Amino acid sequence: MRASVLHRYGGPEELTVAELPRPVPGPGQILVRAAASAVNPVDIEVRSGQAAAHVSHPFPMVLGWDLSGTVEECGSGVTRFAVGDPVVAMSAQMATGVGTHAEYVALDAALAAPAPRGVDLVEAAALPLAGLTADQALELLAPEPGSTLLVTGAVGAVGGFAVQLAAERGVKVLALARPSDVEAAKALGAHEVFTAERPVPHGAADLLLETAGQPGAVDGVRDGGRAVSIVPTAAPKAERGIDVRMSFVEQDGDRLARLSRLVSESVLTLRVGEVFSLAGVAEAHRRLAAGGSRGKLLIAPDRAV
Repeated sequence: MRASVLHRYGGPEELTVAELPRPVPGPGQILVRAAASAVNPVDIEVRSGQAAAHVSHPFPMVLGWDLSGTVEECGSGVTRFAVGDPVVAMSAQMATGVGTHAEYVALDAALAAPAPRGVDLVEAAALPLAGLTADQALELLAPEPGSTLLVTGAVGAVGGFAVQLAAERGVKVLALARPSDVEAAKALGAHEVFTAERPVPHGAADLLLETAGQPGAVDGVRDGGRAVSIVPTAAPKAERGIDVRMSFVEQDGDRLARLSRLVSESVLTLRVGEVFSLAGVAEAHRRLAAGGSRGKLLIAPDRAV
């Protein structure tokens, strides 16, 4: 099978397309013929060597955490899926070594979920990592209906899902975004949108979900409120009695199944920026690093260019 392979740490040019043996699903695993995967900031951290201390597997490695596709084969003991089922999944590549930028991926069936109905299977790859990150961070915050939540990076991959999920739960969402993204944040469900030119008032929110590396946003939380960040390199300071915690995404097929249903019910919207071929993974890394994308950058192995 073809896969995007990294043989050593370095720049995007280190990513090359190579032929690898097609994986064989073990007990409890499924083999998925990939429709698409996605490029995420964690892939850049691994590729560059920034996350080398946390990578537990050797070169060569296949990057990628998100996956959408069709079940090609089931290992022994799998009852959750059958051959031909469309699925989505998240694989914590940095820890497990199972990357998704390949034509075929074998992974534990418990990590997968039925793909959203009524959505193109390629586009479904935009859901797993960002959706799970947002949902798990919100669970840690535990917002009550009617409470006020400030979301930074509100039009980003994680922030966008967080805004939609919180609004669906009856939470009043305050968004912090770029001036050019004000209308997009409102379309996702934000009650009010703030920008660098129009800062969040001091103490305006009960809660903060920090997705954009802006620790100063904690100023927008009331005394004794709560804050959760997904950016470990720029955590907000615990001040004024504010409870500050970090949230790290975990694989969870059951939770992903619930998120997939929300997409099917049009509660969650998938946003895709551009679709690349396997040969375009390096360019996707460059685009993501440059910033400004307002949709997931996807990798479709069947795409010729």
